Amino acid sequence: MAAVDRFCFLYREISRSCSSYIEALAFLGAWYTARKCVSFAFHTYDTLRIHVIPKLGGEIDLVKRYGKWAVVTGGTDGLGKAYAEELAKRGVNIILISRNKEKLEAVSRSISETYKVETDFIVADFSKGREPYRAIKEALRGREIGILVNNVGIFYPYPDYFTTLSEDLLWDIMHINIASANMMTHIVLPGMVEKRKGAIVNVSSATCCQPSPMMTIYGASKAYLDYFSRALHYEYASKGIFVQSLTPFVIATKLFARTNTVFKRSIFFPSAEEYASHAVSTLGLSTRTTGYWKHAIQFMLAKSLPEWIWAWIAMSFCRYVRKEVLIHKEK
Repeated sequence: MAAVDRFCFLYREISRSCSSYIEALAFLGAWYTARKCVSFAFHTYDTLRIHVIPKLGGEIDLVKRYGKWAVVTGGTDGLGKAYAEELAKRGVNIILISRNKEKLEAVSRSISETYKVETDFIVADFSKGREPYRAIKEALRGREIGILVNNVGIFYPYPDYFTTLSEDLLWDIMHINIASANMMTHIVLPGMVEKRKGAIVNVSSATCCQPSPMMTIYGASKAYLDYFSRALHYEYASKGIFVQSLTPFVIATKLFARTNTVFKRSIFFPSAEEYASHAVSTLGLSTRTTGYWKHAIQFMLAKSLPEWIWAWIAMSFCRYVRKEVLIHKEK
């Protein structure tokens, strides 16, 4: 009995000394749970506000809010073409800029005939450094540009290791993915500021949210666009300019046509048309968005992952895609 009494006494003393620590841990646990619940509630509200409510309500009059004309770079294929068509569907006149004159003529004619809006195009190769911008500036002179979509961009032929990339590809990515957005914004923004209205959409990528190995220079270029967009919005919001960073995950465009797994339509990989329909609806509502509610869920999960887990997943995915492309090339 004496041993039992001593044990009970010892247990009570330990419990008394630890009670304050247990209470502190319980408080921290409750605080952490409440914080996560509030964060989840805000994310849910944002998702509904940006991706669901606009689809249920009436469409924003983009011409009235921003202006008559939209300039879309890289607008002859994929997302650029789909975004231009979605703007035209809402009554915005379209100016396409790309390097292929035949495609520009065909897409411009198609948009004009289908959506009954005015269209124009400018032939320009953004890989040529400073060369194309003087002609672009002259061609846009006097136009009421309300929306600029910096969509033009290139990816590697397939995910690969940095040291195996050619110098030409590295320069092309810097000129096309980064310099073009800077220079096009520099050309168009003064006119928007003068009118005190306008919108600039920079197509970044979800690769900007975490380091993505085997897409290193591409991911870095998209991280630049994301930072550029967010900072520029703070700089010019007071002057009536809305700047948006679009950060989509994979879209089923010909950029990924070499990979059967990715190119097939799925719940994770929308078509360019489906994505553009959702993305245009977020214009004026969110300065940084994936543009598509399923991508928003993926982005939230990706941001919550530890960096090393994201890097491992990205590396595994890119190795798989690289292997599949190389096998396809050998056939």
